Amino acid sequence: MYDRLRGIRVRILPMGCRTNLFESEALGCYFTEAGAILSEEEVFDAAVVVTCSVTSEADRKCRQILRRLRRQNPDGMIIAAGCWAQRISPEEARDLGVDCLVGNRLKSRIPGIVAEMMEHGRPRGGIRLERVDVQKNHEWDHLSLSERRNRTRAFVKIQDGCDHRCTYCLIPELRGMPVERDPGEILQEVSMLASSGCREVVFTGTNLGMFGRVSGFPLGEIVRRTGQVEGIERVRFGSLEPFWLTEDLLEALADTPQFCPHLHIPLQSGDTDILDRMGRGYTPGEFEALVERARNFLGEDLHLSTDIIVGFPGETDKAFRSTMEMLERISAGKVHVFPFSPREGTPASLIDGPVPAGVVRSRMDQALSLASELLERYSGRWVGKAVEILVEKSQGGVIEGHSGHFLRVRASGGALPGEITMVVPDDSKKGVLLGMV
Repeated sequence: MYDRLRGIRVRILPMGCRTNLFESEALGCYFTEAGAILSEEEVFDAAVVVTCSVTSEADRKCRQILRRLRRQNPDGMIIAAGCWAQRISPEEARDLGVDCLVGNRLKSRIPGIVAEMMEHGRPRGGIRLERVDVQKNHEWDHLSLSERRNRTRAFVKIQDGCDHRCTYCLIPELRGMPVERDPGEILQEVSMLASSGCREVVFTGTNLGMFGRVSGFPLGEIVRRTGQVEGIERVRFGSLEPFWLTEDLLEALADTPQFCPHLHIPLQSGDTDILDRMGRGYTPGEFEALVERARNFLGEDLHLSTDIIVGFPGETDKAFRSTMEMLERISAGKVHVFPFSPREGTPASLIDGPVPAGVVRSRMDQALSLASELLERYSGRWVGKAVEILVEKSQGGVIEGHSGHFLRVRASGGALPGEITMVVPDDSKKGVLLGMV
C-alpha cells in the first residue's frame, strides 16, 4: 500500500507549538522514506496541516489555511491533523474542503491513511474521520525522526498530554492525559541525529516537566545522557512549566555543559489573585524564588523568556501593573504577550469580570512595548562580548544563528551552516545581535 505514495507531492504545514514542528518533521521523514516528494508549491497531491487550537485566533488561522489550500488546489487531498482536528465537527471540516480529520495520538498513521485514500479514493460527499478518546488513550504515538531535516538543530518530542488543567486551557482535552516516550528510544534518536551532523537537540512536549512520572526515568537524566552523545554540542528545552523546575533538575542541567543557559518558563500573570483564578498553582513570590534558584545554578546571565496573558477575567489595573513590575524584577528577556482568549468548555470562560476590549488593547500595547524594551536590555549586555553561535544560515558573506543564550545573531563573515563560531557583537537592534566573526 505504501508504494502508492511513491512520487506523489506532499505539503506539510505545521502550526503552533514546537511539538507540532517535531510531528511535522517526523511525518516528512515517513513520507520521503515511502518515496513521496515534499513540496512547498501550491500544487500538491496531498496536504497535511498539523493544526493548533490553543486560542480562537489559532482556530481562525486553521480555517484560513484550509480554505486557501482548497482554493489553490481544488483536486488535492487535504488532511487536517492535531488539536483543531480533535475538536472540530466533521461537517465544518468538510465545508472547509477537508477530506480527512486525524486527531491526536494517531498522527503516525497519516502516511498509511493517505496511501489508502490514494488507492481507494476519498469519501464521496463525506469526510474520513480518525479520532480516539484521548482521555482514555494512554498509548504513545510512535512518531520519530529518521534523518535530520534541519542542518543545525532538531526538535525531539519526548512527552505528550497534560492533566494540570489551567482554567483557561483546552489542551488537556485535546492532547489527552500525560504519556511519555521510552528513554532508550529517545537516546537512540539523539544518537542518530548526532551521527547525521545535528549539533543541537531541543526537547519538547505538551507539558515537558511531566516526563518521568510514568517511567520514573528523570528528565534531568535524559539531559545528562544526551550531553554525553558524541557530536551533540547543545541541549535545550522548548518550554517548562515553573512547578517542574526542581533543584534535582536544575542540578542536572548545571552538571551538563551542553545545556544552554536559556529557559522558557511561562509566568502568565504577576498577580496573586489572577494566578489563583488561572489555576496555575504558584504565587508570584514562588515564581520569583524559582527564578533566583535557576540563576544560582545556571548563572546570572541565564536568559529567562516567558509568556503572559493580558485581560484575563477580573484583571484590574493594579493586577496588570503587578505583572509588568514582575517582568522587570525577574529581568525577563524575550516575552510573548497574548490577549486572553475565552475557550468554550473551560472554567475561565465562565468567570465573571470580563475586561473591556479597549482596555485589553491598551494593555497589550503597554505589554508589547515593555517586552521590546526588556529584550533590548537583555541582548544589550552582550554587545562587545564574544558570543558563540551555531550557524543556521550563510549567504553573501553574512551568517545568522543563535547564541547559547538563545539570542539571534547576524554577522559578517564566513562559516557554514552547522558550524560553531565566535562573534563579537557591536550593536543590538530589536533583540538581534549584530557584529562580525
